[in-house]
Amino acid sequence: MKYSGLVIGIPKEILPGERRVSATPATVSVLVQQGATVLVETGAGAGAFFSDEAYAEAGAKLMGDVREIFAQADLILKVKEPQYNAEYEVHEADLLREGQTLITFLHPASPSNHDLVRKLAERGVTSLTLDSIPRISRAQTMDALTSMSTVAGYKAVLMAANRLPKFLPLLGTAVGMIQPAQVLVIGAGVAGLQALATAKRLGAVVFAADIRPDAQEQAKSLGARLVDLGIPAELAIGEGGYAQALSEEWLDKEREVLLPAISQADIVILSALVPGREAPVLLTEEMVKAMRPGSQIVDISIDQGGNCALSEAGRVVEKYGVTIDGTKNIPGTMPASSTDLFSKNVLNLVNHLVQAGKLVLDLEDEITRETLVTRGGEIVHKGTLESMRLRGEGQ
Repeated sequence: MKYSGLVIGIPKEILPGERRVSATPATVSVLVQQGATVLVETGAGAGAFFSDEAYAEAGAKLMGDVREIFAQADLILKVKEPQYNAEYEVHEADLLREGQTLITFLHPASPSNHDLVRKLAERGVTSLTLDSIPRISRAQTMDALTSMSTVAGYKAVLMAANRLPKFLPLLGTAVGMIQPAQVLVIGAGVAGLQALATAKRLGAVVFAADIRPDAQEQAKSLGARLVDLGIPAELAIGEGGYAQALSEEWLDKEREVLLPAISQADIVILSALVPGREAPVLLTEEMVKAMRPGSQIVDISIDQGGNCALSEAGRVVEKYGVTIDGTKNIPGTMPASSTDLFSKNVLNLVNHLVQAGKLVLDLEDEITRETLVTRGGEIVHKGTLESMRLRGEGQ
């Protein structure tokens, strides 16, 4: 059987507010039926409304002490990067051992995770990050970033609308018309398009900015008014249709064009990402100052450093009268839908990597090559190494 002899660990997520889990009873059942031993921490699925009994019925072995799961598993599946476990007073990275494999959202290019990546390398852990799945046809079913971006784009607009001190739609009242709010979405990828569609459904006037011509057309098809950034297509489009990293000179030009639109927006949703790299800073402090008091920013790209210079990871802050939401786990606030999607993506990736009960890392395979972060005591992820180099950091 495909997974015969493989021990897979499913810890409970401990990031505050994180309610997702990396496997559901349905995906556990598939793994067990193909010969895997699946260890699930007691209560791991509770936040996403999956009971311990459901996991047991699927064939999982429930364990109360997560340290035992880390000690026994060959492969650890998580949603978020390793965190400090206050209950046992130990960091999850310190529970991982040499030769063990970790699959999760590591966001290794984000400066806030550089120390973690170094620790994983030092401990000899083989780690793969889900945010670097390449955009190719055969990887679509493994693309957790796209799945979670769908959730994040939808929920980000609801979060901003909930705090906005005005209506989103055009309203006719006995005392006159109330004008609709303006929503600007920067980065019309999966998250951005979902944000545009959600804001449009709520009645806002929507604007979109993206450096890629195809993304602009998709945004326009959803009813968005385009902010033309003036970036040549040959500079804008990277591998697989993703946005390409721009030079600081071109980023300055982009910010200059964005400023008028930013100053008129009631809500700004930031979702501009370059796969495997630190997110470009598109909103400077001066640009935030130009926004109207009471305006809302939701920085979906915060896991890769953020598009706003004033975003603070994991916090909602107010600067110059503008609320800046740096929530790191937006999909975790919709655990039922996001877990259903995420667990299937992870199962498909594991299915791709495992042969005859062993994890096989074929570096000729684009999926493996792009997602691999640490191996054999070294950091091998291109985007992470580039981010470290730009910051003058060593491995």
